Amino acid sequence: MQTSDGLPAEIDLSRPSAARVYDYFLGGAHNFEIDRRLAEQIASMTPNLAATMRSGREFLRRAVRALLDAGIDQFLDIGSGIPTVGNVHEVAQAANPQARIVYVDIDPVAVAHSRELLTGNDRAVAVHADLREPKLILDEARSSGLIDFDRPLGILLAGVVHFVPDADRPADVLATLRAAAAPGSFLVISHSTFEDQPQEMLDAQRLSARTDTEITLRSRAEITGFFGDWTLLEPGVVHMPLWRPDSPSDVDEHPERFGAFGGVARYDRPAG
Repeated sequence: MQTSDGLPAEIDLSRPSAARVYDYFLGGAHNFEIDRRLAEQIASMTPNLAATMRSGREFLRRAVRALLDAGIDQFLDIGSGIPTVGNVHEVAQAANPQARIVYVDIDPVAVAHSRELLTGNDRAVAVHADLREPKLILDEARSSGLIDFDRPLGILLAGVVHFVPDADRPADVLATLRAAAAPGSFLVISHSTFEDQPQEMLDAQRLSARTDTEITLRSRAEITGFFGDWTLLEPGVVHMPLWRPDSPSDVDEHPERFGAFGGVARYDRPAG
């Protein structure tokens, strides 16, 4: 079912959406007044938050390019959000037109707009699912016909694991996703942190409780643990701007101010 605006009928416009707030900060058009009010309140507390969002997108693009260089041609992008310029399929298919992408998001607005954007692209689809149900995500990815789990793939979790509270056992969720991947696969994670953050940033992060997806801030050690026994690529789990910047001039004097760590790991075939 859809509304007269062409949006899914199940959208709850009585509460702001994390995906739509994120879209607003990135300069997108897929957000509503309730999202903009919360975004502006957060921005009043942390004026650099839009730059933080852009830093996250740039980290994801660099990571995708690194995976492409390693020969990865299929991507499972969980928590993909609302389409913006430089989506994973645009980055990947510009380098390899045969690259295949399955987008997954919990927000029906994000999925609806993703499907609209992907019309005519038979190598990319959008799925409505919750990261906390990894088996469902894996089943949907298989049924799409775009992901072959017998071959290496890139699992992308950019700015999404921090929406899974400890009570929902995020380590188990990540373990399920890793277990489905073939040797040679890669895992990309960026995640908000409380480490090295001023109090006003922590206060702004807590405003996420007003959305359906509250943020759980975690330490570098906790975030590193989500990679399991996979091999971390250099430079490891670091503040996002420090992960393989395109040039030294791209690194901010205070990369910690963006409030998140990022890392990429590879699943090496076990010895023996």
